[in-house]
Amino acid sequence: MNARAELTRSLWMKVDVYPDAPKFSGKKSCDTVIIGAGIAGLSIAHELANIGQKVIVIDRGTIAGGMTSRTTAHLAPICDDGLSALINLRGEDVARLFQQSQEAAVARIEENVSELRIDCNFRRLDAFLFPAMGIDPKDARDQRQQEFDAARKVGAAVELVTGLPLKGFEEAPVLCYPNQATFHPLRYLRGLAGSIRESGSLIFADSAATSVEELPEDGVRVSTENSGVIEAGSAVVATNSPINDRFQLHTKMSPYRTYAIAFTLPKGALPDALFWDTGDPYHYVRMNPGPGSVDYLIAGGADHKSGESDDGDIRFEAIEAWIRALVPSLGKEVTRWSGQVLDTIDYCAFIGLNPGSKSVYVVTGDSGQGITHGALSGLLVKDMISGKENPWAEVYDPSRNTPSGVINYVRENLSAVKNLAGYLLPGDLKSLAELAPGQGGVLRDGLRKIAACRDMAGKLYLNSAVCTHSGCEVAWNSTEQCWDCCCHGSHFAPDGIVLNGPAVGRLNPVDAPAGGT
Repeated sequence: MNARAELTRSLWMKVDVYPDAPKFSGKKSCDTVIIGAGIAGLSIAHELANIGQKVIVIDRGTIAGGMTSRTTAHLAPICDDGLSALINLRGEDVARLFQQSQEAAVARIEENVSELRIDCNFRRLDAFLFPAMGIDPKDARDQRQQEFDAARKVGAAVELVTGLPLKGFEEAPVLCYPNQATFHPLRYLRGLAGSIRESGSLIFADSAATSVEELPEDGVRVSTENSGVIEAGSAVVATNSPINDRFQLHTKMSPYRTYAIAFTLPKGALPDALFWDTGDPYHYVRMNPGPGSVDYLIAGGADHKSGESDDGDIRFEAIEAWIRALVPSLGKEVTRWSGQVLDTIDYCAFIGLNPGSKSVYVVTGDSGQGITHGALSGLLVKDMISGKENPWAEVYDPSRNTPSGVINYVRENLSAVKNLAGYLLPGDLKSLAELAPGQGGVLRDGLRKIAACRDMAGKLYLNSAVCTHSGCEVAWNSTEQCWDCCCHGSHFAPDGIVLNGPAVGRLNPVDAPAGGT
């Protein structure tokens, strides 16, 4: 199982990338084993297969059923936290390399679409950064100028424009970033998966990795559920949040839930473009072709630390109110969903050799740009495994230190400290009798805390509330009907099965407290 088992459904999930993918069993060997079959894992597999490697890809659930299936797929190379912030933190040279690498990632997606003839609605379009609602006009102009100057410094195409076809923003100071892109992510990955298989490489679903071990001589051994073993020259951990690291990388990034809603809109009512504002958290908007005279508008935002809020309905309502104020012709809701992003302390992903490893590579820390970072990882990891130098390696080096990011480091890790201290406090449930179908909470029973929930059918599940990754306390997510860990981003199904790493083991089942249910 993976995040596809969570309750909400994105606009993309009707597409099955590889529905009859087999489960892995037995023992096999290959050049590179890749753990995780999302945009990063499949991009890397595709690039390695293209240079003649035999690759095996495994995933704990359906292929591309993790957080990639919950993206909104903005293919925008511009740093998600702002180029000015990236320059301030890491300097112009790194920011320029970042921009170049992200542009190359989008170009590589475009090449694959053309070469493999993938029907995924890929198109180039403009992107617009506009002021947050209610911001002081002078502050809005200053923000625009700051980001304009930053873009020019790193060579990003940018234009100063006035106004957008959004109510209340007809005369607003706006930045236009031309030649950005978007597409249907799962249709694209269906094409990549087909190409990978045609090359002779293998893809396995429902085959969770349980360990990644570097061998004393050379190479790696990956063990899977059902006693499977894969031996390879190299391994790549591309599991959203890496399963092979307990603290070194996880303390440099934090998991955030983000929310999105798709609505109908009369075709042509809004330009086909990407939009995002300067709010914190910011809102984002894109279009997607719909049937007949209808398009789909996707609006998102309302981010929060995973596991620290259980108010998804309120956040969806806020997004809907915001976008309806801007687009009065908006139609009915089609679907709503949430996903998880991992924000690093210096705004760049971790792509490269896992710290202290010689044969294990890692891809994580998407920082709100998971699709471009995923495509980029294919280019970067391919070069690393084949022994080629790549100028982008220093930008994404998982072993890098960013002294100027220490404030972000301290702020993001306060959640883990607060969570661990909270284990001494009472739970949010007083008795199991409080639980209705679809509800969950943490109940204190003496020295232990119980993660108690009822599924939508009313069946009761009791597990330890201690995340099996690093011991933090999980919290119920009623929107997705799962348990979230705020420390490092693990998700668990109501019955305790892992849906998203870094946890490998399920929540531990426990007996009912004295007095029963």
